[in-house]
Amino acid sequence: MKKTVLVSGGAGFIGSHVTVELVQAGYDVLIADNFSNCDETNYKGVCAILGKEMPLVKMDFCDAAAADALFAGHKIDAVIHFAAFKAVGESVEKPLMYYRNNLESFINVLEAAKAHGCHNVLFSSSATVYGEPEKVPVTEESPRQPATSPYGNTKQMCEDILNDTVRSTEGSKEEIRGILLRYFNPIGAHPSALIGELPRGVPNNLVPFITQTAIGRRECLSIFGNDYPTADGTCLRDYIDIVDLAKAHVYAVRRMLEGKMKKGCEVFNVGTGRPVSVLELVNAFEKVNGVKLNWKFAPRRAGDVTAIWADPTLANNELGWKAERSVEQTLAAAWAWEKRLAGK
Repeated sequence: MKKTVLVSGGAGFIGSHVTVELVQAGYDVLIADNFSNCDETNYKGVCAILGKEMPLVKMDFCDAAAADALFAGHKIDAVIHFAAFKAVGESVEKPLMYYRNNLESFINVLEAAKAHGCHNVLFSSSATVYGEPEKVPVTEESPRQPATSPYGNTKQMCEDILNDTVRSTEGSKEEIRGILLRYFNPIGAHPSALIGELPRGVPNNLVPFITQTAIGRRECLSIFGNDYPTADGTCLRDYIDIVDLAKAHVYAVRRMLEGKMKKGCEVFNVGTGRPVSVLELVNAFEKVNGVKLNWKFAPRRAGDVTAIWADPTLANNELGWKAERSVEQTLAAAWAWEKRLAGK
Protein backbone atom coordinates (compact mmCIF):
# COMPACT_ATOMS: atom_id res chain seq x y z
CA MET A 1 0.00 0.00 0.00
CA LYS A 2 1.23 3.46 -0.88
CA LYS A 3 1.61 5.81 2.08
CA THR A 4 -0.52 8.94 2.07
CA VAL A 5 0.91 12.33 3.04
CA LEU A 6 -1.36 15.28 3.83
CA VAL A 7 0.16 18.60 2.75
CA SER A 8 -1.62 21.47 4.49
CA GLY A 9 -1.11 24.66 2.52
CA GLY A 10 -0.17 22.47 -0.42
CA ALA A 11 -1.16 25.04 -3.06
CA GLY A 12 1.41 27.59 -1.87
CA PHE A 13 4.99 28.17 -3.00
CA ILE A 14 6.76 25.55 -0.88
CA GLY A 15 3.78 23.20 -0.53
CA SER A 16 3.33 22.87 -4.29
CA HIS A 17 6.97 21.95 -4.87
CA VAL A 18 6.91 19.46 -1.98
CA THR A 19 3.77 17.85 -3.42
CA VAL A 20 5.51 17.28 -6.76
CA GLU A 21 8.57 15.70 -5.13
CA LEU A 22 6.47 13.45 -2.86
CA VAL A 23 4.37 12.12 -5.75
CA GLN A 24 7.46 11.55 -7.87
CA ALA A 25 8.99 9.64 -4.93
CA GLY A 26 5.99 7.29 -4.87
CA TYR A 27 3.71 8.76 -2.20
CA ASP A 28 0.01 9.54 -2.46
CA VAL A 29 -0.57 13.19 -1.57
CA LEU A 30 -3.70 14.94 -0.32
CA ILE A 31 -3.56 18.73 -0.71
CA ALA A 32 -5.57 20.91 1.67
CA ASP A 33 -5.62 24.70 1.35
CA ASN A 34 -7.97 27.60 1.99
CA PHE A 35 -6.31 29.76 -0.73
CA SER A 36 -5.93 32.75 1.61
CA ASN A 37 -2.28 33.22 0.57
CA CYS A 38 -2.49 32.04 -3.04
CA ASP A 39 -4.72 31.38 -6.03
CA GLU A 40 -4.97 28.11 -7.97
CA THR A 41 -2.02 28.82 -10.29
CA ASN A 42 0.42 26.53 -8.48
CA TYR A 43 -2.21 23.84 -7.89
CA LYS A 44 -2.93 23.73 -11.63
CA GLY A 45 0.83 23.71 -12.29
CA VAL A 46 1.30 20.72 -9.99
CA CYS A 47 -1.42 18.81 -11.85
CA ALA A 48 0.25 19.68 -15.17
CA ILE A 49 3.69 18.53 -14.02
CA LEU A 50 2.33 15.27 -12.64
CA GLY A 51 -0.10 14.71 -15.52
CA LYS A 52 -3.08 14.09 -13.26
CA GLU A 53 -5.69 15.88 -11.18
CA MET A 54 -4.45 15.95 -7.60
CA PRO A 55 -6.85 15.40 -4.67
CA LEU A 56 -7.67 18.81 -3.20
CA VAL A 57 -9.72 19.75 -0.14
CA LYS A 58 -10.60 23.44 0.23
CA MET A 59 -10.68 24.09 3.96
CA ASP A 60 -9.34 26.22 6.80
CA PHE A 61 -7.30 24.42 9.47
CA CYS A 62 -8.46 27.00 12.02
CA ASP A 63 -11.79 25.16 11.79
CA ALA A 64 -11.24 22.31 14.27
CA ALA A 65 -14.26 20.35 13.04
CA ALA A 66 -13.07 20.54 9.43
CA ALA A 67 -9.57 19.38 10.43
CA ASP A 68 -11.03 16.46 12.38
CA ALA A 69 -13.32 15.50 9.50
CA LEU A 70 -10.37 15.54 7.08
CA PHE A 71 -8.35 13.10 9.18
CA ALA A 72 -11.43 11.00 9.90
CA GLY A 73 -12.22 10.70 6.20
CA HIS A 74 -8.77 9.67 4.97
CA LYS A 75 -6.06 7.26 6.07
CA ILE A 76 -3.22 9.74 6.57
CA ASP A 77 0.22 8.33 7.36
CA ALA A 78 2.07 11.64 7.71
CA VAL A 79 1.21 15.33 7.63
CA ILE A 80 3.41 18.23 6.52
CA HIS A 81 2.08 21.50 7.90
CA PHE A 82 2.59 24.65 5.81
CA ALA A 83 -0.77 26.37 6.36
CA ALA A 84 0.26 29.66 7.99
CA PHE A 85 0.48 33.38 7.43
CA LYS A 86 4.08 34.30 6.63
CA ALA A 87 4.72 38.04 6.13
CA VAL A 88 7.02 39.45 8.82
CA GLY A 89 5.89 43.06 8.40
CA GLU A 90 2.20 42.18 8.40
CA SER A 91 2.68 40.13 11.57
CA VAL A 92 4.03 43.22 13.35
CA GLU A 93 0.94 45.19 12.27
CA LYS A 94 -1.56 42.37 12.97
CA PRO A 95 -0.07 40.18 15.71
CA LEU A 96 -3.38 38.75 16.96
CA MET A 97 -4.31 37.59 13.46
CA TYR A 98 -0.96 35.78 13.19
CA TYR A 99 -1.14 34.19 16.63
CA ARG A 100 -4.70 33.00 16.09
CA ASN A 101 -4.13 31.61 12.61
CA ASN A 102 -0.67 30.09 12.94
CA LEU A 103 -1.11 28.55 16.39
CA GLU A 104 -4.74 27.47 16.14
CA SER A 105 -4.30 25.78 12.76
CA PHE A 106 -1.31 23.74 14.00
CA ILE A 107 -3.00 22.76 17.26
CA ASN A 108 -6.02 21.54 15.27
CA VAL A 109 -3.75 19.46 13.01
CA LEU A 110 -2.07 17.85 16.02
CA GLU A 111 -5.35 17.09 17.77
CA ALA A 112 -6.84 15.54 14.62
CA ALA A 113 -3.66 13.55 13.95
CA LYS A 114 -3.70 12.17 17.51
CA ALA A 115 -7.39 11.30 17.32
CA HIS A 116 -7.16 9.44 14.01
CA GLY A 117 -3.90 7.50 14.20
CA CYS A 118 -1.58 9.72 12.17
CA HIS A 119 1.70 9.43 14.08
CA ASN A 120 4.04 11.49 11.89
CA VAL A 121 4.06 15.30 11.84
CA LEU A 122 6.54 17.43 9.93
CA PHE A 123 6.50 21.14 10.76
CA SER A 124 7.67 23.84 8.38
CA SER A 125 9.90 25.99 10.60
CA SER A 126 12.37 28.72 9.79
CA ALA A 127 15.87 30.02 10.39
CA THR A 128 14.16 33.08 11.90
CA VAL A 129 14.12 31.11 15.18
CA TYR A 130 17.89 31.74 15.43
CA GLY A 131 17.40 35.53 15.35
CA GLU A 132 20.70 37.42 15.13
CA PRO A 133 23.05 34.47 15.80
CA GLU A 134 26.09 34.86 18.03
CA LYS A 135 28.19 32.91 15.53
CA VAL A 136 27.75 31.55 12.01
CA PRO A 137 27.14 29.15 10.46
CA VAL A 138 24.31 28.04 12.76
CA THR A 139 23.84 24.41 13.73
CA GLU A 140 20.71 22.80 15.17
CA GLU A 141 22.34 23.29 18.59
CA SER A 142 22.67 27.06 18.14
CA PRO A 143 20.49 28.82 20.72
CA ARG A 144 17.16 30.19 19.60
CA GLN A 145 17.13 33.95 20.07
CA PRO A 146 14.10 36.06 21.05
CA ALA A 147 11.93 36.40 17.95
CA THR A 148 12.05 39.76 16.16
CA SER A 149 8.44 39.51 14.93
CA PRO A 150 5.14 37.81 15.81
CA TYR A 151 5.65 35.62 12.70
CA GLY A 152 9.01 34.40 14.03
CA ASN A 153 7.46 33.96 17.45
CA THR A 154 4.73 31.69 16.01
CA LYS A 155 7.46 29.50 14.48
CA GLN A 156 9.16 29.16 17.85
CA MET A 157 5.87 28.51 19.62
CA CYS A 158 4.82 25.85 17.11
CA GLU A 159 8.19 24.15 17.56
CA ASP A 160 7.54 24.09 21.32
CA ILE A 161 3.96 22.85 20.83
CA LEU A 162 5.21 19.95 18.70
CA ASN A 163 8.00 19.09 21.15
CA ASP A 164 5.57 19.11 24.09
CA THR A 165 3.03 17.00 22.16
CA VAL A 166 5.70 14.44 21.27
CA ARG A 167 6.80 14.19 24.91
CA SER A 168 3.24 13.89 26.22
CA THR A 169 2.25 11.09 23.82
CA GLU A 170 5.44 9.02 24.00
CA GLY A 171 4.69 5.31 24.33
CA SER A 172 0.91 5.74 24.00
CA LYS A 173 -1.33 4.58 21.16
CA GLU A 174 -1.65 8.27 20.22
CA GLU A 175 2.13 8.67 19.93
CA ILE A 176 3.23 11.57 17.73
CA ARG A 177 6.69 11.74 16.17
CA GLY A 178 7.86 15.12 14.91
CA ILE A 179 10.44 16.59 12.58
CA LEU A 180 11.16 20.33 12.47
CA LEU A 181 12.73 21.54 9.24
CA ARG A 182 14.28 24.98 9.65
CA TYR A 183 14.41 26.60 6.22
CA PHE A 184 16.89 29.29 5.33
CA ASN A 185 15.98 31.37 2.23
CA PRO A 186 13.99 29.35 -0.33
CA ILE A 187 14.19 30.87 -3.82
CA GLY A 188 13.60 29.91 -7.44
CA ALA A 189 10.96 27.90 -9.24
CA HIS A 190 10.42 24.44 -10.69
CA PRO A 191 12.55 23.84 -13.83
CA SER A 192 9.31 23.34 -15.80
CA ALA A 193 8.33 26.99 -15.02
CA LEU A 194 4.85 25.62 -14.18
CA ILE A 195 5.06 26.41 -10.44
CA GLY A 196 6.94 29.08 -8.52
CA GLU A 197 6.71 31.93 -6.04
CA LEU A 198 3.58 34.02 -6.59
CA PRO A 199 3.28 36.74 -3.95
CA ARG A 200 0.08 38.74 -3.57
CA GLY A 201 0.70 42.46 -3.83
CA VAL A 202 4.18 43.84 -3.18
CA PRO A 203 6.64 40.97 -2.62
CA ASN A 204 8.19 40.55 0.82
CA ASN A 205 10.99 38.35 -0.50
CA LEU A 206 14.00 39.43 -2.54
CA VAL A 207 13.84 37.20 -5.63
CA PRO A 208 10.21 37.93 -6.63
CA PHE A 209 11.06 41.63 -6.27
CA ILE A 210 14.09 41.11 -8.53
CA THR A 211 12.09 39.25 -11.18
CA GLN A 212 9.14 41.68 -11.05
CA THR A 213 11.55 44.60 -11.48
CA ALA A 214 13.23 42.83 -14.39
CA ILE A 215 9.89 42.18 -16.14
CA GLY A 216 8.73 45.77 -15.57
CA ARG A 217 6.07 45.25 -12.90
CA ARG A 218 8.16 47.15 -10.34
CA GLU A 219 9.97 50.37 -11.17
CA CYS A 220 13.00 49.86 -8.93
CA LEU A 221 14.48 47.26 -6.59
CA SER A 222 15.52 48.57 -3.17
CA ILE A 223 18.48 46.89 -1.44
CA PHE A 224 17.95 47.60 2.23
CA GLY A 225 21.23 48.67 3.81
CA ASN A 226 24.75 48.91 2.40
CA ASP A 227 26.53 49.58 5.69
CA TYR A 228 26.45 46.12 7.27
CA PRO A 229 29.79 44.71 8.50
CA THR A 230 30.13 42.40 5.46
CA ALA A 231 32.47 42.45 2.43
CA ASP A 232 30.11 44.53 0.26
CA GLY A 233 28.00 46.09 3.03
CA THR A 234 24.84 44.05 2.28
CA CYS A 235 23.31 41.23 4.33
CA LEU A 236 24.51 37.64 3.97
CA ARG A 237 21.94 34.87 3.53
CA ASP A 238 21.76 31.16 2.71
CA TYR A 239 19.69 31.01 -0.48
CA ILE A 240 18.41 27.48 -1.17
CA ASP A 241 16.77 26.28 -4.36
CA ILE A 242 13.08 25.48 -3.84
CA VAL A 243 13.41 22.05 -5.49
CA ASP A 244 16.34 21.13 -3.23
CA LEU A 245 14.30 22.31 -0.24
CA ALA A 246 11.28 20.29 -1.36
CA LYS A 247 13.38 17.13 -1.66
CA ALA A 248 14.46 17.47 1.98
CA HIS A 249 10.81 16.84 2.93
CA VAL A 250 10.80 13.56 1.03
CA TYR A 251 13.87 12.39 2.94
CA ALA A 252 12.33 13.50 6.26
CA VAL A 253 8.98 11.78 5.61
CA ARG A 254 10.77 8.59 4.56
CA ARG A 255 12.83 8.70 7.77
CA MET A 256 9.63 8.94 9.83
CA LEU A 257 7.67 6.27 7.99
CA GLU A 258 10.58 3.81 7.98
CA GLY A 259 11.06 4.20 11.75
CA LYS A 260 14.60 5.56 11.49
CA MET A 261 14.23 8.53 13.83
CA LYS A 262 16.66 8.58 16.76
CA LYS A 263 14.37 10.54 19.08
CA GLY A 264 10.74 11.60 19.22
CA CYS A 265 11.28 15.08 17.78
CA GLU A 266 14.19 15.88 15.48
CA VAL A 267 15.42 19.19 14.07
CA PHE A 268 17.24 19.73 10.77
CA ASN A 269 18.60 22.85 9.10
CA VAL A 270 17.69 22.97 5.41
CA GLY A 271 20.26 25.20 3.73
CA THR A 272 23.28 25.14 1.46
CA GLY A 273 25.94 26.22 3.96
CA ARG A 274 27.08 28.91 1.49
CA PRO A 275 26.55 32.59 2.38
CA VAL A 276 25.62 34.90 -0.51
CA SER A 277 25.18 38.66 -0.12
CA VAL A 278 22.13 40.50 -1.40
CA LEU A 279 24.31 42.41 -3.86
CA GLU A 280 25.96 39.18 -5.07
CA LEU A 281 22.52 37.70 -5.72
CA VAL A 282 21.38 40.75 -7.70
CA ASN A 283 24.60 40.71 -9.76
CA ALA A 284 24.28 36.97 -10.36
CA PHE A 285 20.70 37.42 -11.62
CA GLU A 286 21.81 40.08 -14.10
CA LYS A 287 24.72 37.95 -15.35
CA VAL A 288 22.84 34.64 -15.66
CA ASN A 289 19.79 36.09 -17.40
CA GLY A 290 21.40 38.91 -19.38
CA VAL A 291 19.08 41.46 -17.79
CA LYS A 292 19.99 44.87 -16.39
CA LEU A 293 18.09 45.70 -13.20
CA ASN A 294 17.10 49.13 -12.00
CA TRP A 295 18.11 49.06 -8.33
CA LYS A 296 19.17 51.42 -5.55
CA PHE A 297 20.36 51.23 -1.97
CA ALA A 298 17.77 52.10 0.68
CA PRO A 299 17.99 52.44 4.48
CA ARG A 300 18.23 49.29 6.56
CA ARG A 301 14.98 47.46 7.20
CA ALA A 302 13.90 46.78 10.80
CA GLY A 303 14.36 43.17 11.86
CA ASP A 304 16.96 42.20 9.22
CA VAL A 305 19.89 40.29 10.69
CA THR A 306 23.40 40.97 9.37
CA ALA A 307 24.40 37.45 8.45
CA ILE A 308 22.96 33.97 8.80
CA TRP A 309 23.67 30.74 7.00
CA ALA A 310 23.30 27.07 7.80
CA ASP A 311 25.61 24.32 8.80
CA PRO A 312 23.69 21.55 6.98
CA THR A 313 25.96 18.71 8.17
CA LEU A 314 23.27 17.01 10.26
CA ALA A 315 20.74 16.93 7.39
CA ASN A 316 23.48 15.73 5.03
CA ASN A 317 24.55 12.89 7.33
CA GLU A 318 21.26 11.86 8.99
CA LEU A 319 18.73 12.44 6.21
CA GLY A 320 21.15 11.69 3.37
CA TRP A 321 19.97 14.94 1.76
CA LYS A 322 22.19 17.60 0.22
CA ALA A 323 21.48 20.83 -1.68
CA GLU A 324 22.60 20.31 -5.28
CA ARG A 325 21.38 23.14 -7.51
CA SER A 326 23.57 26.21 -8.06
CA VAL A 327 22.48 29.80 -7.48
CA GLU A 328 22.78 30.32 -11.23
CA GLN A 329 20.37 27.45 -12.02
CA THR A 330 17.97 28.76 -9.40
CA LEU A 331 17.95 32.34 -10.70
CA ALA A 332 17.47 31.13 -14.28
CA ALA A 333 14.44 29.10 -13.15
CA ALA A 334 13.01 32.10 -11.24
CA TRP A 335 13.29 34.25 -14.37
CA ALA A 336 11.71 31.58 -16.60
CA TRP A 337 8.75 31.42 -14.15
CA GLU A 338 8.32 35.22 -14.10
CA LYS A 339 8.39 35.36 -17.92
CA ARG A 340 5.81 32.59 -18.14
CA LEU A 341 3.50 34.49 -15.74
CA ALA A 342 3.88 37.54 -17.99
CA GLY A 343 3.16 35.49 -21.12
CA LYS A 344 6.64 36.14 -22.54
